[in-house]
Amino acid sequence: MTSPRNSSQQQQPENHRALSSSYYTLLGVHPSATPIEIRRAYRELSKLYHPDTTTLSKAIATAKFQKLNEAYATLCNPDRRQSYDQKIGYSRYHLIQVPTDLNQPYSKNNRSHSSSAYLDPTDRPLSSGEVFSLFLMGLTFIGCILLAIFISLTRY
Repeated sequence: MTSPRNSSQQQQPENHRALSSSYYTLLGVHPSATPIEIRRAYRELSKLYHPDTTTLSKAIATAKFQKLNEAYATLCNPDRRQSYDQKIGYSRYHLIQVPTDLNQPYSKNNRSHSSSAYLDPTDRPLSSGEVFSLFLMGLTFIGCILLAIFISLTRY
C-alpha cells in the first residue's frame, strides 16, 4: 500500500513532464498566462514558422505551424483551455492574482481592469479598410436620417 505522500511524489513528475511538453511550452508562455499574452506569443511564433515566411524546409515549417495553430486554438478558447489544463494536471484554483495597484480604487476609467479577459479593444489599431468601412457606414446613416427628414417634411 502506498502512502499519500508517495503517490503525490509520483504524480508530480508526471505533471512536470506534461507541462514541459505542453502547448504552453510550445508557445513559450506560463500556464497562468493571460489570453492576450497567449495571442501575442502566437503571433510572434506564427511569423517565424509560417511556411511562406520561414527559411525552414516546407515540411518542417508546415508541421511546426500546424502544431502552433493547434496549441493556439486550444488555449484561446476558455472551455477547451480548461479541459486541456485538467488533462495535463494544471489547476488555476491555487493561483491568487493580486491587483496591480492596491492603492487605487476600482473605476470604469481604469484601463487595467477590462470587462472581458479575452477582448482588449486597445490591442491593435484599426486597419485602413476598417476605417473606410466605418466612414461608409457613417455616411449611410447620415443619408438615411436626411432622407427620413425629407420624406417627413414633404408629406405634410
